[in-house]
Amino acid sequence: IYKCYFCSSNVYPGHGMVFVRNDSKMFRFCRSKCNRLFKARKNPRKLKWTKASRAARGKEMVNDPVLDFEKRRNEPVRYNRFTMIKTIQAMKRIDEIKIVRQKRFWQKRMEKAKEQQKRTIQLELEKHVHLITDETVKGHIVEKMDIKRQQDIEKNNKHRKKVVVESDDGEEEMEVEVVKVKKRANKPKPKVVAAK
Repeated sequence: IYKCYFCSSNVYPGHGMVFVRNDSKMFRFCRSKCNRLFKARKNPRKLKWTKASRAARGKEMVNDPVLDFEKRRNEPVRYNRFTMIKTIQAMKRIDEIKIVRQKRFWQKRMEKAKEQQKRTIQLELEKHVHLITDETVKGHIVEKMDIKRQQDIEKNNKHRKKVVVESDDGEEEMEVEVVKVKKRANKPKPKVVAAK
């Protein structure tokens, strides 16, 4: 089984097409779509549906020893019935291992997505609390919103200080917000030379 040069999908015997360049390099394609895009000099890494693009964005397994078994080796081997049987059995086992590892890889990726989904759902619920009819759920969400608001207030109060101010009536306590000003580095201005 060959691999498509463009999208890296399987090209089974009797399927796909081959393009032979003038320097006698062979390019195998699974379908006319890949052939056309290759001839149009498109970069497979910039098309989202190709394996190269998915691997570049971390959506496919790349550094796994199971993938090394799939590599094509151009070494002539003398036919032996025993080795053929062993090879076919090993191929089945490798496929099983590969499927399990891909599943594990996918689950790890999806854990991050679950956290993101939870956050978006919480924000959506907070935004539309008035639409919720169940009082217990509504109370729980409102309670969480109050806790979050309180934390924000405490965070903002870290920058405030109490200052005693003297006035005509006497001394008063006031809360003043302290703002730290960043000093700019004095950069020399570029000299402009007028052209004659």
